[in-house]
Amino acid sequence: MSVLAIDAGTTGVTVLVVGEDGAVQSRGYQEFPQHFPRPGWVEHEPEEIWQAVIAAARVAVTDPSEVTAVGVTVQRETAVLWDRRTLAAPRRAIVWQDRRTTGVCERLAAHGPRVAELTGLRLDPYFTATKLAWLAEHEPRTWQGVVDGTTAVGTVDAYVVARLTAGARHVTDAGNASRTLLLDLRTGRWSPELCDLFGVPVDALPEVVPSYGEVGRTDPTAFLGLDVPVAGIAGDQQSALFGQGCFDPGTSKCTYGTGSFVLVNTGSAPVLSERLLTTVAWQRPDGSLVYALEGAVFVTGAAVQWLRDGLQLIGTAGEVEPLARTVPDAGGVVFVPALTGLGAPHWDPTARGTVLGITRGTTRAHLARATLDAIAHEVRDVVDAIVDEAGLAVPSLQVDGGAAENDLLCQLQADQLGVPVRRPQVLETTALGAAMMAGLGTGVWSVGDDPGWRLDREFAPTAGVRDDGSHARWLQAVERASGWE
Repeated sequence: MSVLAIDAGTTGVTVLVVGEDGAVQSRGYQEFPQHFPRPGWVEHEPEEIWQAVIAAARVAVTDPSEVTAVGVTVQRETAVLWDRRTLAAPRRAIVWQDRRTTGVCERLAAHGPRVAELTGLRLDPYFTATKLAWLAEHEPRTWQGVVDGTTAVGTVDAYVVARLTAGARHVTDAGNASRTLLLDLRTGRWSPELCDLFGVPVDALPEVVPSYGEVGRTDPTAFLGLDVPVAGIAGDQQSALFGQGCFDPGTSKCTYGTGSFVLVNTGSAPVLSERLLTTVAWQRPDGSLVYALEGAVFVTGAAVQWLRDGLQLIGTAGEVEPLARTVPDAGGVVFVPALTGLGAPHWDPTARGTVLGITRGTTRAHLARATLDAIAHEVRDVVDAIVDEAGLAVPSLQVDGGAAENDLLCQLQADQLGVPVRRPQVLETTALGAAMMAGLGTGVWSVGDDPGWRLDREFAPTAGVRDDGSHARWLQAVERASGWE
């Protein structure tokens, strides 16, 4: 008996098959294309996401008869439209990284305090509702299908579940819904007030369901011949929090992906913050909500991809660590990777990527080291805000995601935070969390079980490094990168 986990991320899809003991039995991965129609615009073709799900699942599933449930975790905030009958998308999805809706946010700025009060979020192009408002304004013919009821609206989780069930279910979990700017944070239901503000018909939105427990069944004609429960749904960062076993208030994790996301469990009460986001971590089957405080850094792993694809300084992402280790430090170079603006805690969509301190002695190794330094500083900014504004202690940080394989990054992170950084044996904790939710929702595991988390290595901070002045210099560089666009 095993659980299938689908992790539909920003650049690719990972599928894991997880056994009853929490061990990963097999995996599959398939990238899908990114589309950049204009500077600052980022789009995905929904059909390409779905085909990547199918391709990755075919590799991972060697014995379909062993699969008893499916869990789904996805990139969040991305706005997807699809035909309710054919499931075809009338246009590309607008990705969470996309910044085209800055004007929408500026126009609605007066409503910002009320939006924050209801949602725990802020008016920023990051979130789904701003993208839907932009579509209604700029693509009225496409939007008419939403108004008429023939076109469904949702985030990637709702789209993937619709494809898994051949259109039988239009659902999202409370965690994903809390990232749209349309959910009332305290009730866990869509807010008519917010839907009216952004011009989104409530009837077009998916039903909000608990994060674990059966919500539908896969259609065998649509998905590998499987007829099993879809029993877990979560946004990628909430799923990683679950997969890291952060079930108690105060426990925290950082996922290094395309961006980096620090979440701390705040329990049954939402904690509001000026510089961070308050979000639903997950909803239990009894309807009770668990909350988290989150700092979202937009570009971290994507900065390494930029070194590889944009500057062609490295051939693969894995080369960044050995290259960075060839120099003792960044040689005075500071890189602010605001390639799509700055997220938490600075929140400046007009910031742009900046490299300062270049001399004739600067080499590609210094840029590689400055990139890893930047990731550590960005995460420190968020953790400092959690400590300062929410009054929550962070005695250690559990890390996951692809870049957590980088020993140098983990050590730099521990040095900047001044607390241990703990890396698990399975870094794909986003997918593992989806598997755990699906298993919990179908009785494979019980509440309190933690079948998947095992420590791989703990990185202890180097004494004195946290206060060596490098972070103050980083903040000076952030100030210079701000307000550029």
